Amino acid sequence: MCPRLAILDRDLCIRKKCGYQCKKVCPVNRMGEECIKVEEDSGFPVINEFLCIGCGLCVKKCPVDAIKIINVASETGDPVYQYGINSFRLYNLPIPTEGLCGIVGKNGIGKTTALNILSKKIKPNFGEYDKEFTEEEILDRLPISERRYFESESGNVLDVSYKPQMVDRLRGVFKGTVEELLRKMDERGAYGSAVEKFSLSNILERKISHLSGGELQRISIAAAYLKDADIYYLDEPCNYLDIEERLRMSIILRDFAEGRKMVAVEHDLAILDYMSDYVYIFYGEENAYGVCSGVKSTRAGINEYLAGYLRDENIRFRNREIRFSQYSERETSTNVRFTYPEMKKSFKGFDFSSEEGDIREGEIVGIVGKNALGKSLFVKLLAGVEKPDEGEAQELKVSYKSQYIKPQKDTAVFQLFTGSAIDKRIAEDAKRELGLQNLMEKDLGQLSGGELQRVAIARALSQKADIYLFDEPTAFLDVEQRLRFADLLRHTVSETEKSAFVVDHDVVFIDSIAHRMMVFEGESSVHGQASSPLRKEEGMNRFLKLAGITMRRDRDSKRPRINKPDSVLDREQREKNEYYYSSRE
Repeated sequence: MCPRLAILDRDLCIRKKCGYQCKKVCPVNRMGEECIKVEEDSGFPVINEFLCIGCGLCVKKCPVDAIKIINVASETGDPVYQYGINSFRLYNLPIPTEGLCGIVGKNGIGKTTALNILSKKIKPNFGEYDKEFTEEEILDRLPISERRYFESESGNVLDVSYKPQMVDRLRGVFKGTVEELLRKMDERGAYGSAVEKFSLSNILERKISHLSGGELQRISIAAAYLKDADIYYLDEPCNYLDIEERLRMSIILRDFAEGRKMVAVEHDLAILDYMSDYVYIFYGEENAYGVCSGVKSTRAGINEYLAGYLRDENIRFRNREIRFSQYSERETSTNVRFTYPEMKKSFKGFDFSSEEGDIREGEIVGIVGKNALGKSLFVKLLAGVEKPDEGEAQELKVSYKSQYIKPQKDTAVFQLFTGSAIDKRIAEDAKRELGLQNLMEKDLGQLSGGELQRVAIARALSQKADIYLFDEPTAFLDVEQRLRFADLLRHTVSETEKSAFVVDHDVVFIDSIAHRMMVFEGESSVHGQASSPLRKEEGMNRFLKLAGITMRRDRDSKRPRINKPDSVLDREQREKNEYYYSSRE
């Protein structure tokens, strides 16, 4: 195995335009050997990983940050797959057994590659990307646990039911109605069951192009459920769903996974914990390499991921622990920055009203509630995107990150962070904390869902404004990105004494940022009522009671966890009317 990995992002590399600075500064090249040479056909530089001494000069000198040199722990072993020269490689595979297998890990470190190998869409090449191995050769080189899996599926091309991450793209792919799509996907004769389980009867005649994000998510899960497959793979099944829908989906999927192989990638820690039978941890460097751990119990695996240390493997993969405070953010006692009156807004078939309220300097107000109760509408009223029928908030300079992000055509990322409306200091902090440096030259249309979300929230936070408005900022972000954004938002709001309203369905995230809470109640798609900002404990208790769940803190990591229904803790907390864990600490 090479002592280090050399990764070249060919989407970023500008080749001749920089005069091959990497090649010029390489000390091995200067000594007469070809550590970095230019590929004749493509003109891209190629780095010899065996000759590389890991000095990092090529990394520092590259004007577009296209190069990564990564020292790899010797315990990692040989890769199970590599895409090409100086490109991404994956070490080890998660082996799904019966039940729901949860995957914990950052974006861009090989989860989809692993699925493609397990489903035999691509064959392991063990880093020898220019060679195709026979099935016998593959079995000889695989570790025992992985060999058993491939032996059991010998000669089979496995059918995979795949629920993609970017469900909003379904609007552009299928032009028919919900019923037409589901009947087309039904391979198990389970159409009626799917309509009932996923509460789709009211939208069967609607065109796919007219659906909300939450409706698209439920339909995408239902479509995956209807297929007759060997492995079911769900990529972020909770995006756009409210907490009640997330819990209901968790129960449905867990029941369906009995006797089947199901793999779910989910970044809402409370939901992943609630629905998984066991987990695998993926770690590594985004778009460079990924390593899959051994199988873990759900609680231990999530706690090890947060700690950045794998006990059984004795490997530390992150130099800092992701910590949760034993106590939540509390109410601030600063001056009121902004007040708003009672507001009302009516549409055909839907009425919305909100109580009067205020927000204070350096305060973050979390907004929670079921879907289709007017949370996005309330934020739009504050932003001036929508005008209320009654009551109107005072005009303030706002920065608004909407729920759905449409990338501008022919626009590079760096162009969004230029101009007098941008606070340059905050922008630099946001780009650093959210890992945007390598994306600055890319066109917005080239970005993945997670990359586009990071760019959008960084730009919103960088705007010169009095109030920040974020609508579902955690969608498509992985666990680490969510918690990094939470730290960044808290720090920025506190330091600048600005204020923020944040709509989100990730209870762990909302708990980590909010000083007070607004709770939305009513009947979805019929009428919605927003409370004024409430004390954190009162708001969370009210919200969790409406959702029908109780929560506790993990005794080791202190992360919030959902109690199993009718467990001892669940019954105790309900009897005391303490649905929220902070009052128990």
